[in-house]
Amino acid sequence: MTEIMQKTAADLFAFLDSLNIPQTTKNHAPVFTVSESQSLRDEIPGGHTKNLFVKDKKDRYFVLTVEEHATVDLKTVHKVIGASSRVSFGKPEMMLEYLGVVPGSVTVFGAFCDTGNNVTFVLDEDLMHYDTINGHPLSNDATTSIGRDDLIRFLEATGHTPLVLKVTD
Repeated sequence: MTEIMQKTAADLFAFLDSLNIPQTTKNHAPVFTVSESQSLRDEIPGGHTKNLFVKDKKDRYFVLTVEEHATVDLKTVHKVIGASSRVSFGKPEMMLEYLGVVPGSVTVFGAFCDTGNNVTFVLDEDLMHYDTINGHPLSNDATTSIGRDDLIRFLEATGHTPLVLKVTD
């Protein structure tokens, strides 16, 4: 097994800076669920995200980034995202290997760590109505805010062409 070079939030911010993508980050106590992060809403404007790390039976991996209160039907979402079968949650080991994060910290910014292009990033259409999108900068003890169009630019700069699809109910 190859050793995983762990990237940090500082590495992520330097990468965003190199792309001239403005961002703000607020440090806070670690949050593991959407309900735990509710107290931060008044302090951090924009669309807050929930991220699902899933895989199909052919071991194709996806990160579904949706608005925090949205519902994703895991029984049918495969038809929308182009998976080969119903999806299930990916294993924590693969999450760490591909996205550089542990459960509770899955983030669209994990694309920065996926240098092998092993993961397809799917942004929910409804989330993209927000001008500002918020996600964890590779750990769940901070929230980074960037513009919607800059999020697309960031993903493309990491070698990922995001799919913008209606994946929520």
